[in-house]
Amino acid sequence: MTGSSCSLIPTKVVEVSAKPIERNIVQPVMPREIDLKTPTWIVVTPENWEDQLARIEDQEGELVFLAMTIPDYELMAYNTQELKRYITELKDVVVYYRKVTTEDISPNGN
Repeated sequence: MTGSSCSLIPTKVVEVSAKPIERNIVQPVMPREIDLKTPTWIVVTPENWEDQLARIEDQEGELVFLAMTIPDYELMAYNTQELKRYITELKDVVVYYRKVTTEDISPNGN
């Protein structure tokens, strides 16, 4: 049986160094502002429903009623505030990442 050893292969010196690498992060384009339209709310009560009916038919030509209870209206208002909160917090995250990925991170500031 013939044996061989790795000692016949010359060894190389490997130099290891650490240096910062230049980051090239493409910044996303911020979305355009939300363009919300204001709906017209009409409160129809047993006392004013005939007047409101005539007003709506004069303005729109036809009548369609959508109704919700006070608790459901409160839920809709809550959901709207939750959406606003989420969008604001998400925007803060995007702004944070935009800031930290565009600032100079070298120790001496150059």
